[in-house]
Amino acid sequence: MTARDIAVIKCGGHATVTPAALSADLAELTASGRPVVVVHGGSADIERLGVRLNVPMRRLTAPDGVSGRYTDPAALEVVTLALAGAVRPRLVAALLAAGVPAVGLTGIDGGLLRARRRRTQRAVVDGRQVIVRDDHSGRITEVNTALLDCLLAAGLVPVVSPPVLAEDGAPVNADADRAAAAIAVAMRADTLVLLTSAPGVLADPADPLSVLSVCEVPQTGPPAQRAGGMGVKLTAAREALAAGVREVLVADGRVPAPVSRALAGSATRVALATLMQGGRR
Repeated sequence: MTARDIAVIKCGGHATVTPAALSADLAELTASGRPVVVVHGGSADIERLGVRLNVPMRRLTAPDGVSGRYTDPAALEVVTLALAGAVRPRLVAALLAAGVPAVGLTGIDGGLLRARRRRTQRAVVDGRQVIVRDDHSGRITEVNTALLDCLLAAGLVPVVSPPVLAEDGAPVNADADRAAAAIAVAMRADTLVLLTSAPGVLADPADPLSVLSVCEVPQTGPPAQRAGGMGVKLTAAREALAAGVREVLVADGRVPAPVSRALAGSATRVALATLMQGGRR
């Protein structure tokens, strides 16, 4: 595929975000001829299934304040069951009902997403920094673009989620926002849209009216906005922008036509902060 006007859409797993509005919107977008790759999470379903199976779902907070899911072997099983067994079938069915020819894949299928396993990571527990050694997660290092190109060339819409393959061939978890960023970079996508359960990036997390039209993220270090999982989204946005994705938008996934609204300007545009000589702005 030579056209690179691909849009990568990450839809969150928050309980208030439903597939119906997204599916109707993507039906119009794909009918216009724009190639789309969908990446999804599923935090609400993961939490519910964890409760049903009596598997605690915990998070790790890094020293920079950005948090992520702690994935021990039991949690990895819950994540896999929730995403591949509930969230994606529901989303793919909604897309098909709206006329979108969707195909669901985990990062394992066809070796779609490969990652470097995190052997150790630093976390803050009870105010102390500790080293965590049993987290079954990884950072994506390779995307099987040939597989995605094949699906897009056939007029299909890939719908992708974790788990992914580690270098030892075992499944590991990966953050879905950063997976979306990795896919956008590898596919040389024009736009990455991160849909969430907020109107955009908020200057004040307690004020839903404080939506930023532009959110600058530093080239290194933690973003200023980190509450409610926004830290990892902005980290993913930075990774995409730094590697050449033209536009990253953070937008409300709870509204009608969420992607079309985002592309029309109802979103926070993420930008890399510029570095001046000497490393200061």
